[in-house]
Amino acid sequence: MTLNHRRLTLMSFTNVLLITTLIVLGSTTTIVFADGEVASPPVAMELTSVPDVPVELTVDVGRYQNVRSASVLNWVGDRLLIMTRFGDTSQIHLVSTPLGMREQITFANEPIGGALVPPLAEPKQIIFSKDVGGSESYQLFLMNLDSRKSELLTDGKSRYTGVSFSHSGSRIAYSSTEINGRDTDLFIQDLEGERIVVQQGEGVGWSVEDWSPDEQRILISRYISVVESELYEVDLSTMERTRLLEEHGAISIGSVAYSESGEHVFFTSYLDGEFARIFELDLQSGAVGPRSPILDWNVSFFRLSRDRSMLAYVVNEEGYSKTHLVDLSTKQEITLPKFPLGHMSSIRFNHDDTKIAFSYQTATSQTDVYVLDLGNQALTRWTRSELGELPSHKMVNPVLKRFSSFDGRDIPVFVFEPSSDGPHPVLIYIHGGPESQYRPRFSSTFQFYVNELGVALWVPNVRGSSGYGKEYLGLDNGYLREDSVKDIGALLDYIATDESMDASRVGVIGGSYGGYMVLASLVHFSDRLKAGVETVGISNFVTFLENTQDYRRDLRRVEYGDERDPEMRAFLQSIAPLNQVERISTPLLIGQGLNDPRVPASESRQIVDALQTRDVPVWYVLAHDEGHGFRKKPNRDYWWYVVSMFLKKHLLSG
Repeated sequence: MTLNHRRLTLMSFTNVLLITTLIVLGSTTTIVFADGEVASPPVAMELTSVPDVPVELTVDVGRYQNVRSASVLNWVGDRLLIMTRFGDTSQIHLVSTPLGMREQITFANEPIGGALVPPLAEPKQIIFSKDVGGSESYQLFLMNLDSRKSELLTDGKSRYTGVSFSHSGSRIAYSSTEINGRDTDLFIQDLEGERIVVQQGEGVGWSVEDWSPDEQRILISRYISVVESELYEVDLSTMERTRLLEEHGAISIGSVAYSESGEHVFFTSYLDGEFARIFELDLQSGAVGPRSPILDWNVSFFRLSRDRSMLAYVVNEEGYSKTHLVDLSTKQEITLPKFPLGHMSSIRFNHDDTKIAFSYQTATSQTDVYVLDLGNQALTRWTRSELGELPSHKMVNPVLKRFSSFDGRDIPVFVFEPSSDGPHPVLIYIHGGPESQYRPRFSSTFQFYVNELGVALWVPNVRGSSGYGKEYLGLDNGYLREDSVKDIGALLDYIATDESMDASRVGVIGGSYGGYMVLASLVHFSDRLKAGVETVGISNFVTFLENTQDYRRDLRRVEYGDERDPEMRAFLQSIAPLNQVERISTPLLIGQGLNDPRVPASESRQIVDALQTRDVPVWYVLAHDEGHGFRKKPNRDYWWYVVSMFLKKHLLSG
C-alpha cells in the first residue's frame, strides 16, 4: 500500500470561519457550511494518510480550545510575574492588582520556557529562557523591566538550564552543555557577562541547587536516577568540592536548600523509608534528622521563605496536594486554609515574607494564581482565566478506583465517566515518564472526550509510577519493563466486569513513554483494542537510546537498561514494538515533533513505515516546528481535530 503523503498549505482558522454563512431565524442562529469545506493544517505540519478535517468538526472542538490558564513565576515588588497565553504561545505577563489587567511583556514566536526574578525587594531585571522549534536548547535572556529590552546572555545554540540567582541578585549559576555538547557543566556568571567555570567534564545530570547566604558556597547535585542522586558543596574561593551524605549510600535527593545560617541543609529524600520526606543535615557534624513527619505519601517539594525562617512543603496524597507551613524557629505548624482537592505548585514568598503566591488547579477548574496573606489568612484570587464557552458545572471529576493486576498487586486508576447512560466506550490514558504520575489536573481535552464524545476516560498509574513508594517505583525497571504492560491487560479485564463500560470499544492513548505503552498494548492486546493514539513514543528502546541527545543518554540507560550490554540489548530488541508489528492490527494515530531531542522523530517514522508495509491503518502527523509534543496553539488545535476524527472513526463506530 502506498501512503498518501502530503504537506498542506496554511489556511487560518479565521479565514475558515469567513466561508460560513449565518442564518438567523427568530432567536435561533444556525451556522451553515458549504459542502466539502475543510480546515487546512498549519504550514509546518505534514500529514500522512490523514483525511481532510471537516470545518464542522473544528467548531465542535473549538469550544474546548479557548480555555486559558495562568501560573505564577514570582513576585516583582508587590506585583506578580505570571505565565499565560493570549495568542499562540505562552508568554510572560505582569499583574499589579488582584484580578487586574495582565500586561504582556514578552512577545516571542516561541513559548517562553520559564523566568527567574532576583530575590530583591524591587527587582529591575528578570531572566527568561526560550528555545526554537521545541529543540529544548534553551537560551537565557536578560530583560530590563523599565525599558523592556532583552539581551542574549548565552551562545545561542547550546542548552542552558537550572538557573538560580545569588542572594544579592548580582550573579546567576546554571548548567550547560556548551563546552562539549554532552556534559552538563556548571557555571557562575554576573549580569555583565563575566563568568567562571565551576565544574566541567564530569558527565551528565549536574545542577546547581542553592547559594549559601554569604554567597561563598553553593550546593550542587548529580542526578543518577529517580532513587539515586549525589549532593556536594563547592567552596567558591577554592572550587573545592565536598561530597555530602556519602555515608548513607545511594539515596534520592529532591528539593535542596541552605538554612538561614548556612550551617545546615534541608533536602527531600527516600532516606529512611518508602516515601520521600524532608531531612536536615548539619554540615559540621554530618548529623541528619527528619524535618517532616513520617507519612505514607511523598513530600513533593518544599520552599523556604526569603529570610529562611519558614518552610512550606506540599505532600502528594493519592495524587492531590496537601500543603503545610512550618515556623522553623519554633517547629510549630502554621494553620493554613483548607483547599479543595487539587494541585498546588510554584509557591513563592513575597519580599518581606508576609504573603505567599501560588498556582492552583483542580480536575474541574484550570490553573490560576492565588495569594495568601499569612497575617490574617486571607486568600485572594489574582487571576481568573477564561473557561471559554464551557459551562463550569459540566466539568467532570474523576473517581479513584483500584484493580488487581496479574501478580495480585493493586493498581490505582482515576475514572472520568460521562453523565449519559452507558455502556460507554472507553479510552485508557497512560502517562509518560515512566517515573511520572497522573494527578487530577484540569484538562479541557479530557473534558471534551467525556462530555462531547461520551467516552469514559480511565487513567491508571501503572507500576513504575511515582507517588506510591520506592518499591512501586522500581517495579518496571530493566527486565521488568513489560510488567507495566501486563497492568494494562489486567485493567482491560477489570473494565470488562463493569456493566457501565463497553468492553468491545476500548482505545488507548499516551505520549512519550506513554507512547511506548500504547504501542506495547497494541502488540499484546490488539484483539481487545479498537484504536491507539500515541505522540512522541518509543518504538524500539535500542534505537531510542542510540539516537536520543547525548546529554540524556546515560540518564535513560539507568531506567531502561544499557543497550551496549549484549544481554540487555537482546532483551530490549525482544520487547520492541517495532520488532513485533506483525502482532499489531489495531488502527493507530501517531503525532511527532521533528525537532524532538528526547524521543527522536525516527522512532515514529520507523513504526509508521513498518505498519504501512502490513496494511495496518496508520495516520501520521509530523510538526516541523515542534519538539517533544505540540506546544504551539495552532499545532495543538489541529492535532486535536485529527485525534477527535480518528476516535470517531475507529473507537466510537460500530
